[in-house]
Amino acid sequence: MASQGNTGAARYLPGEHTLPELRRAAAGCRGCGLYRDATQTVFGEGPPDARFLFVGEQPGDKEDLEGAPFVGPAGRILDRALKEAGIDRGTVYVTNAVKHFKFTSKGRRRIHGRPSTAEIDACLPWLTAEMEILRPAVTVVLGATAARALLGPSFRVTRHRGEPLPHGDTIMVATIHPSAVLRAPNRDAAYDGFLADIKVAARAGTS
Repeated sequence: MASQGNTGAARYLPGEHTLPELRRAAAGCRGCGLYRDATQTVFGEGPPDARFLFVGEQPGDKEDLEGAPFVGPAGRILDRALKEAGIDRGTVYVTNAVKHFKFTSKGRRRIHGRPSTAEIDACLPWLTAEMEILRPAVTVVLGATAARALLGPSFRVTRHRGEPLPHGDTIMVATIHPSAVLRAPNRDAAYDGFLADIKVAARAGTS
């Protein structure tokens, strides 16, 4: 949590707001306590002129080790959906609402833990800065944590998923996190629903 002297990421933001400068500054962020156990900060990746921004929850185990977002199993689900929805991966920037991996250890395994409200709020300045630079046409909100960061605590993904929502200069489309497809009892049905939402985002990006 953002305690023990941590006051959020705002004080770590660089004077020059470019993606490379933000990435360098975020590597030293101590805005909440998650940096203590994580291997490294996992910042967003993609072109600065990206038309689509995809925002997930936090890095997973593989992302934490490799230092890149969406490179694990959930990332493969996302890449498949992008391809099938007709979204060019070169027009996509991917990031997370929280930039450090939160987990508990169970033997040799590291088990994902959901970020707290304080941790989401502490990390929000990084996401806000990314969005101000990118100014994406479409922002795809992946899961409840990203929705909490971008759309507020009252927003429910299950109630509004797949709806194009004008939000300032971008159109937001909320859906489940691709990791939810992997956990679903019926993966095929879960993936079909996820893909349908990504297709909505694809259409919003070409309108």
